[in-house]
Amino acid sequence: MLILMRADAGAADLERVLDLLRESGIKPQVTRTEDATCILGPDASKALNAEQISALAGVRKVVRISSPFKLASLDGAMGRTVVEVNGVRIGGGDLAIVAGPCGVESRDQLFTVARYVADSGVKLLRAGAFKPRTSPYAFQGLGLEGLRLLEQVRAEYSLGIVTEALDVETFDAVEAAADMVQIGARNMQNFALLRRAGRCGKPVLLKRGPSATLEEWLYAAEYILAEGNRRVVLCERGIRTWSDHARNTLDLSVVPAAKALTHLPVMVDPSHGTGRRDLVVPCARAAVAVGADGVLVETHCNPEKALSDGPQALLPSDFAQMVGQLEGIHRVLREAKGALSGLALNGL
Repeated sequence: MLILMRADAGAADLERVLDLLRESGIKPQVTRTEDATCILGPDASKALNAEQISALAGVRKVVRISSPFKLASLDGAMGRTVVEVNGVRIGGGDLAIVAGPCGVESRDQLFTVARYVADSGVKLLRAGAFKPRTSPYAFQGLGLEGLRLLEQVRAEYSLGIVTEALDVETFDAVEAAADMVQIGARNMQNFALLRRAGRCGKPVLLKRGPSATLEEWLYAAEYILAEGNRRVVLCERGIRTWSDHARNTLDLSVVPAAKALTHLPVMVDPSHGTGRRDLVVPCARAAVAVGADGVLVETHCNPEKALSDGPQALLPSDFAQMVGQLEGIHRVLREAKGALSGLALNGL
């Protein structure tokens, strides 16, 4: 249930509505914008009817939310969510690019990549200090030392840091070092970790699981939102199918499908989605064209010697070229949208 308050509603009016919801066992969430204050009460319709709430002073309108995703639902928000990280807006018609190596391997490697990522104009760096790997013998990341290096590279190049949290035990350290905490595909349904992410003070990037449906993905986001963290970004990164020409099947159709259901921004990771360097740039371009709010790509200064995911990491020159292409596609689409809006206003 979404409760919209009147513009002239006072603090006492708001508190009366919140008290009624809490007394009914509902955990409300309040969202304030310049124009309005709204209260989201998940499943409030099971305990209360709309008339009970609309009769309270200060209430303008009560909207039932039919979607099973009460907090992630497009109906459960005043508009589409925009998540800001290091001055970069994810959502709201902007294009966010997040780039960097799969893992933090050494100071030289990280600083070399960060330098050319920053030179390209990209302001968000992705790199894993903790790495989930299929084999227990593969490189698992530098751990706490990796987080320390990420903090140093932020200070040197003014880059926002996006890095993954693998478990509840190390979440505090990741939260302290990161500007955005990533929940990886393997942990999409790690409910304890999702709840912890919901209580953190940083934005969360939630990757889709390799076998997850859109519904399961949105329910995972609901776990984070239910704990009070409204700054969630979804990230498609490929699903497992029978196809053998790429590591995964990048599901670009899920971008508009998700946007039809949720107010949350949706990004695409073509690196993990394909696992092949020659497919990353074309799929990144397609992601922008299909309406993604941003892309997450891997790049490495020396992919042949990368300790993880070298075959999908873009070379520095390819990365710089891709950034220009993505910005160009986004600019053309934005201009076309503006032109179409103008035609509609003129009745053409």
